[in-house]
Amino acid sequence: MMNIKINWDAMGIGTSVACAIHCAVLPIMLSFLPILGINIIHNLFFEWGMIALAFTVGSYSLFHGYIKHHRSFIPVIIFSAGFIFLVLKQFFPQYEYLFLTIAVVLIISAHYYNYRLCHQSKCSSPHHQH
Repeated sequence: MMNIKINWDAMGIGTSVACAIHCAVLPIMLSFLPILGINIIHNLFFEWGMIALAFTVGSYSLFHGYIKHHRSFIPVIIFSAGFIFLVLKQFFPQYEYLFLTIAVVLIISAHYYNYRLCHQSKCSSPHHQH
């Protein structure tokens, strides 16, 4: 049986980038979709689903890193600040792109910092089980 290891920080970064692309690029490139009856731009179900996915992946990744590797709350604090901006963009549409930019930068930074801390820890050796 294959032992597949998921890099949750990479998945968190990917989720954040997908969210940013959805919010920033899709409205420009796919503005004709409502003509076809398809609306994923500003669709509340899709928006909150992406936010929930970012929260789930991010929380798992960061708390796994905290518990198993480094015991630093800094990535969690950075992620939390980013997540606050991600939620705020839903309630203040006039600042959507500003809040989204801040959120994505903070969330990606949190995952990157968590990734670095995990790989700097003594237990990140391939000889140890995670």
